[in-house]
Amino acid sequence: MTALALLAFAGNSILCRLALLPYDPTTDNLPIDPISFTSVRLLSGAITLMLIVLVLNRSNTLNNKGSWLGAFYLFMYAIAFSFAYVSLDTGVGALILFGSVQITMIVYNMTKGHKPNAIEWFGLLLAFCGLIYLVAPTLSSPSFIGFLLMLMAGVAWGAYTIAAKGVSSPLLVTRTNFIKTVPLVIVAIVITWFFSGFTLSTKGVMFAVLSGSLASGVGYALWYAVVTHMKTTQAAVLQLLVPIIAALGGVLFAGEEITVHLMISSSLILGGVWCVVLSTKILSKATN
Repeated sequence: MTALALLAFAGNSILCRLALLPYDPTTDNLPIDPISFTSVRLLSGAITLMLIVLVLNRSNTLNNKGSWLGAFYLFMYAIAFSFAYVSLDTGVGALILFGSVQITMIVYNMTKGHKPNAIEWFGLLLAFCGLIYLVAPTLSSPSFIGFLLMLMAGVAWGAYTIAAKGVSSPLLVTRTNFIKTVPLVIVAIVITWFFSGFTLSTKGVMFAVLSGSLASGVGYALWYAVVTHMKTTQAAVLQLLVPIIAALGGVLFAGEEITVHLMISSSLILGGVWCVVLSTKILSKATN
């Protein structure tokens, strides 16, 4: 179940990238615009999570479950995520996303009084160096606008995770937060209708539905089912596998390449986060 959940998280990046690839007459790929992709993804995710809650015979009341702030963070993550993948490769986007999520949560803990030890400071410095190196001007560096958008998506997802921390029913909260994004989705659709219009294709909508229902709805349900059996550090380290899975998916399904630039930046970012997450265990072993 853990493996399936991690595949689902990586699947979001792969499906979004495939849906937003520009039109290619050789492959007959037809794109979908980011607003439409986000809207279909969130709506199908809400429907799927509602069905999962019903099947599991959980309480279906919305009272005291979820929040409008959580819904806002979720919407901001989803919309920035979609726009970022217009110009980012699959693996690069997933690396920026999960790296910035972990860094956001680490920085938040520092603001709440946690004093980092030497290994944590080293890990943070390593991760930040990795992010800087990732956008350093080379032939393989990603779009800077795409980088900023995915960084925003990561911060929003980190804030969403922090806001939901400690809730008794994360599946119910996630279901309700998805439902509460609907008004924001409607506003985004209306604005897009007046100013730019939509780009829709059967394939693009299909990818968005799969992203919302399977990769998001079912993926989150699986993750919340298994994460209760893990330590926080185990869950954090396991999520570091997602960018690697996504990069391989980009190679297999989107014809992308794994460059030396990406490998070095991935090692720095993921290695830095790994140091922070496991710093306590590393120090305890060193002292023993």
